[in-house]
Amino acid sequence: MTTPTPYSIVGAGAIGGTIAVRLAQAGVPVQVIDADPAHVATIRERGLTLITPTGAHVEHVAAFGLDDAPPTLDRVILAVKSQATAAAMDWIAPRLASDGFVVSLQNGLNEPLIAQRIGADRTVAAFVDLFADVLEPAVIQDGGIGGMALGEYSGTDRARVHQLAADLHAWGTPVVSTNVEGYLWSKLGFGAMLSATALADEDMGVLIDRHRDLMLRLTREVFDVAAHLDVRLEGFDAFRPDDFRRDADPAVTGAAFDDLCAWLATQGKKRSGIWRDIAVRHRPTEVPAHYEPVLEFAERFGVPTPLLRDLVARIGRLERGEATMSEQLLVELGDQRTEHSA
Repeated sequence: MTTPTPYSIVGAGAIGGTIAVRLAQAGVPVQVIDADPAHVATIRERGLTLITPTGAHVEHVAAFGLDDAPPTLDRVILAVKSQATAAAMDWIAPRLASDGFVVSLQNGLNEPLIAQRIGADRTVAAFVDLFADVLEPAVIQDGGIGGMALGEYSGTDRARVHQLAADLHAWGTPVVSTNVEGYLWSKLGFGAMLSATALADEDMGVLIDRHRDLMLRLTREVFDVAAHLDVRLEGFDAFRPDDFRRDADPAVTGAAFDDLCAWLATQGKKRSGIWRDIAVRHRPTEVPAHYEPVLEFAERFGVPTPLLRDLVARIGRLERGEATMSEQLLVELGDQRTEHSA
């Protein structure tokens, strides 16, 4: 029997590291590649540690830096921050086998850029809702099982995406879908709420509950853009996108908020990765990379997105140290009125 080539996870952070441990636990060949020398060195020395409610799980997986990675990559799981996608693909493209592929287990709309570099036929679209945090080099706090959807970017059904889904059952229950785009846009709507919570130093669920009107208006701006693209939104975990549309019954929307906040309260991860990037790591967030495509589509279609634009700007000011986290920032953002909410 031929031994399958390992999955090469490029970016062994919260998403990539979690997936690497789960694949290794299931006996699926996997190796990680990361640009952080300290992270790579610690993985080589101690293994990757995933801290879960049942304890710490350590897996010793092959770890490489960008300079000593294998010259040829076959099955690539891309898990870098969205803003690093272009640089990562510049590195991956010349190393990718002719029959290899790249699957984007990232946040945001990264598939078009990936396909531009390597072709649509070697690009696998993916959605993942994974709550995890890197606590220190080679140590990741597991955020629990979430949603995942996979599909061929070219639209052609291939055996590889079904094998990928089967292997990733080591982490959760991925589905093969022809509408991964619908999941990604739903997550962008939900992600607008989570991004807004990074303006204050408080738990995500608490802030979403306190500022429901603002959160709803942000999400609806994203969904207005999706509607112009004829995207069919897909639900995941406790997020039901149809319940947040403009035509939804207010009682239904209220119940959806209740369920969403209750679900967030059960999660081990209480603060967003965006909050952690600003408050703990003091580094740029993914927010601009996530929402610049949305704002570009909005401008093209003439869709008003004042709250989303302001949110991105406010996150930028926090990143640069020009503002301080405060719930007042959410109040100020919510005080704006738009033609849809007036």
